[in-house]
Amino acid sequence: MNWFGVELQSLSKKNLLRKLTCIESSHGSKILINGQTCINFSSNDYLGLSGHPEIVRAAARALKEYGLGSGSSRLLSGTHTPHEKLEARIAEFKKTEAALVFNTGYAANTGTIPAIAGDDALILSDELNHASIVDGVRLSRANVKIYKHRDVDHLESLLKKTYKSKAIKRRLIITDTIFSMDGDIAPLKDILFLCEKYNTLLMIDDAHGTGVIGKTGRGALEHFNIKSDCIIQMGTLSKAAGCFGAFVAGPTDLINLLTSKARSFIYSTSLPPAIAEASAKAIDIVEFESGQRRNKLWKNRERLFEGLKGLDFDTLNSETPIIPVLIGDTKKALKAGNYLFNEKIFAPAIRPPSVPDGKCRLRFSVTASHSDKDIDRVLEVLHVLR
Repeated sequence: MNWFGVELQSLSKKNLLRKLTCIESSHGSKILINGQTCINFSSNDYLGLSGHPEIVRAAARALKEYGLGSGSSRLLSGTHTPHEKLEARIAEFKKTEAALVFNTGYAANTGTIPAIAGDDALILSDELNHASIVDGVRLSRANVKIYKHRDVDHLESLLKKTYKSKAIKRRLIITDTIFSMDGDIAPLKDILFLCEKYNTLLMIDDAHGTGVIGKTGRGALEHFNIKSDCIIQMGTLSKAAGCFGAFVAGPTDLINLLTSKARSFIYSTSLPPAIAEASAKAIDIVEFESGQRRNKLWKNRERLFEGLKGLDFDTLNSETPIIPVLIGDTKKALKAGNYLFNEKIFAPAIRPPSVPDGKCRLRFSVTASHSDKDIDRVLEVLHVLR
């Protein structure tokens, strides 16, 4: 029996079959697909740094010195000078004692969560957390409570119910800071208050916040003016920093624990040293040279957001450069995405499992590289859908 073919047919009937789109150009606000230039609204390159000449030069210099592959996992011969330099730079940037680099955000979450929470722990997770958090929680085998999205009252009710349980040795709240599909922001100050009240650890996934929010782009803690060295911070280097990889930042003891226990770290060949060198340069640029880019990013965001609201689209509770346009039905969302593509705008439909059934959408990701003309073109094209 061709099980694979049967499964593919099932996905196709549900309009959930995926196909890859090949980009024939460098990344940016304009990309080449099938020989035609499209405006790219599906990118996480928020500050437009992926092709920044200083970052490219840093990578090129490191390539000449270290070659391409790192040769091994970090605990064997795969730790090079650029890795340690990058980790020290991340800790400085995030204002923590230490940091550890992972290959991806997915690897960071699926490695970190099981390392710090086992079957004697309770994890409280936002219902719209990223899939990497969901999978990390599953791997941990901890007791799990899912709280309603950004609902602090529901979160506290769950904490109260379990607070006196002798079977639970530690509690951990995990939340995205900026939610990748809805574009809203977690109420971190209120969550931190509960952590302190109920003696609970806090882990944040700041993948879409790092470089985007906060005066100097440090992310959610800077955005909320939270000063704490006990919060576990995960972030990526592949979004606003325009590079590749991810990290966890926090107390030195946490980083030492992850070095010894995080399986996705221990059993993976390390990032190429050139990537680490480029990422360190990218953090310098994010912190010291990207103020104007960040301002442009937010101006672009407001232009598109206000235009979409003016067309009476449902943008959910978006507060960030991630702006959803709720469609609902899977087939209708695919039709809308194809319509945009025919108009040379790349913003593919988002379907389950990325979003719940009945909440399919277009997801516009605004960057500093977009022009007013790019944004106005999208609004012009979307006007037809009203």
